[in-house]
Amino acid sequence: MATEVPDLLRFLSQDAKVSLALAMGKVLELQKAHLTNSAKIAKSDLETLLGIFQEKKIAKQVLNAAKRVSKKREAPYDAGSSTQKRAKGSIISNKDFTPFEIESALSLPKSSAGEDDLNSTVLVTNRAPLVLAFAVCVLKYTMPEQPLSSRLSLAQAVVSVNSRAKAISLGIEDGRPADQEGWGAGHPVVKILGRDIHVLKRWDYDPNEGAPSAEVHSRYEGENVHGEEIQMPPLWGVDLEALRGQDSKGSTSDRHPNSDISNALAIFRPDSARSYLYRAFSRPAEESKMPSKKKPATAIEDEKEESLGRLLSAIDLVCQSWLSALDKTELDRRAWSWYIRVRPDVQSGARGWGEKGQVKLSDVLALRRGI
Repeated sequence: MATEVPDLLRFLSQDAKVSLALAMGKVLELQKAHLTNSAKIAKSDLETLLGIFQEKKIAKQVLNAAKRVSKKREAPYDAGSSTQKRAKGSIISNKDFTPFEIESALSLPKSSAGEDDLNSTVLVTNRAPLVLAFAVCVLKYTMPEQPLSSRLSLAQAVVSVNSRAKAISLGIEDGRPADQEGWGAGHPVVKILGRDIHVLKRWDYDPNEGAPSAEVHSRYEGENVHGEEIQMPPLWGVDLEALRGQDSKGSTSDRHPNSDISNALAIFRPDSARSYLYRAFSRPAEESKMPSKKKPATAIEDEKEESLGRLLSAIDLVCQSWLSALDKTELDRRAWSWYIRVRPDVQSGARGWGEKGQVKLSDVLALRRGI
């Protein structure tokens, strides 16, 4: 799968405590030995791992870590103590990880399913995560200079602005949005899916820092897709509602924007947006091979990851089909109308707020140019 290498790197560097340099050098050997995840490594033997890592101490270290992780995954599922979910979030605020490791840990799934399989896929979700998925995908083409951490943060900002406006219009929430009360003053604004998003510039943040030199250009997901000069630095989406809620004495507006994002900066965290995407999409109950109550936690997680991968792949195909015909501004404008055409058909009033519905990927693929 597309996340195989980042997952291996995350396991080796976080769980097995292997240096990043050594981990990167051994990933290919592990793949050749078909040891592509911690579960498979746990079922391996010391002799096999010794042949890969050369040092008995490190081989034991990796094997023991794999067994420990696998044992925890097999334990009764507890969302609050899931090893996998804890790792996904902790790397973002861990000062020991380089920007390259952080961007790798945030990687999103890509499906290898063919067009026929995509066309026959139906997903169950609600509207907010679908907006998030569209925003993350479209930003790859409208703001190609932005690394994945920034795209996730900016996309979550779009969801927040849209949800807040919707809640006020339905009478679910009172008052005016924070931006209308001046809380966004001083922050630059970018337009994403037609929404004005206040941003914080991440000066001197290099998403390639810590990457092997051979992988710098191929790994950076914010590649210059349109062939234009990169001008905008990496950005954070500013959470104006959180900013309004902060005590004035604890304001962090003067902090350097590259400081650890685990501090009180009022931004949308990319790990939270990624986690939301991973949880939000599933298949209709009638398509499941096994009742949800009988499914192990790992099977449920794998199904959700595959569902997300298929959706992102379908949206990406739509964007690619229009890339040569639309400039970035028009692509951004069209994206919202695309979302409107395929969003779940649920009750739009307050009673139906957050209700789930079905999304047909055949409808998404029909948005492609010339279809």
